[in-house]
Amino acid sequence: GPLKPEITITYIAVSAIFFNSGLSLKMEELTSALMHVKLHLFVQIFTLVFFPTAIWLFLQLLSITPINEWLLKGLQTVGCMPPPVSSAVILTKAVGGNEAAAIFNSAFGSFLGIVITPLLLLLFLGSSSSVPFTSIFSQLFMTVVVPLIIGQIVRRYIKDWLERKKPPFGAISSCVLLMIIYTTFCDTFANPNIDLDKFSLIIIVFIIFSVQLSFMFLTFLFSTRNNSGFTAADTVAIIFCSTHKSLTLGIPMLKIVFAGYEHLSLISVPLLIYHPAQILLGSLLVPTIKSWMVSRQKVRIALTDVERKTAV
Repeated sequence: GPLKPEITITYIAVSAIFFNSGLSLKMEELTSALMHVKLHLFVQIFTLVFFPTAIWLFLQLLSITPINEWLLKGLQTVGCMPPPVSSAVILTKAVGGNEAAAIFNSAFGSFLGIVITPLLLLLFLGSSSSVPFTSIFSQLFMTVVVPLIIGQIVRRYIKDWLERKKPPFGAISSCVLLMIIYTTFCDTFANPNIDLDKFSLIIIVFIIFSVQLSFMFLTFLFSTRNNSGFTAADTVAIIFCSTHKSLTLGIPMLKIVFAGYEHLSLISVPLLIYHPAQILLGSLLVPTIKSWMVSRQKVRIALTDVERKTAV
């Protein structure tokens, strides 16, 4: 149509999002979290290794069901995605968790995702013989990495102005992302031959919420063990960063990796559902997680006081 998504979305919109991210990303905030290596390893391994592997094993069971196979493949793409740029940070901040760790893992995960996510997608869903591997990375480099770097360079020169004016970076990215989502939905439902039955769609929505809850509970259990070494604030960052997936990087990446693929629209549907679902579920759980964190911190303070009095 007149929007020309093959140009405006594939190149201009995606580049705009990551240039905007480069402008808004405060690298100085990441240095304070840099040394918390154990937490970063936990989040990145869970997100980019355990998550896609667990989804793959789960899909082996679901493959014998009548659920639309392309929606199931779409679930696999969700598992391969890196952490999101914003939602995990926003929810971690709302609870009062380790915001610096959330910022670091969101940014670092996005950088890792540029390389690792295409490899995971090709491993689970395709092969280098059918997908132009070099063109994938060259396009990702030009539309993701280069704008991000340019944004960071520009930020250095206009940093004071940005601090004074505080441009609405989140709103800008959201508007561009909304345009990307709109064109993706148009691609999905403009196809008269689309085979999307209501049963499969409802089941996929149920599975997405179940996966999110299960993985949030799993990360909670792992990060609160006695020998984990994580504080309550660390656990909050881990829960959100490990289980949330990036739509900002995900949709453009799917369009690049599976360009011209006739079932691309159906494959994109689970990610389009997962993104609002993770925000909705996370927002609903904020009061519960916050009350747990506060009580955990009070217990820790009380134990510290007891130890201090005993020592005296």
